[in-house]
Amino acid sequence: MFNPYSMMFPGMVFAGAFFAVFLILGLAFYIYAALALMTIAKKTKTENAWMAWVPILNVYLLTQIAGLHGLWTLIVLLPVIPVIGSVAMLAGIIYIWWLVAEKLGRPGWWSLLLLIPIVNLVVIGIMAWGEEAVKKAAKTVIKKATKKRK
Repeated sequence: MFNPYSMMFPGMVFAGAFFAVFLILGLAFYIYAALALMTIAKKTKTENAWMAWVPILNVYLLTQIAGLHGLWTLIVLLPVIPVIGSVAMLAGIIYIWWLVAEKLGRPGWWSLLLLIPIVNLVVIGIMAWGEEAVKKAAKTVIKKATKKRK
């Protein structure tokens, strides 16, 4: 006898696996972005760096790092307005990141790189940990070089 549900099972397994992978990648990205934002907040001596972990509050924290009024947080609500709202939100987020980059001593145009997938993760990472990572690596290389000479 023909069972119509037997044909649906492979598709459901694929959909479930796809959802699981998407969920894991999304969670990994969220953790990475929260850690980076928290590090940037500490670098700029902005209070309440823990807000990086809470949705919406992380946008508020970003406005505080940039030195903008807290009402800029409402920019995340702009996509409610069709098309124009999404474009306005994107422009606002780029502007906020522009100010954050300048506050960290980086060129403001780096915020435009946040529009490019994968590159945006690298740019945020460099803003958060760039100088420290380079300094630590340089110190390690110098220590190893001086040990070899002795």
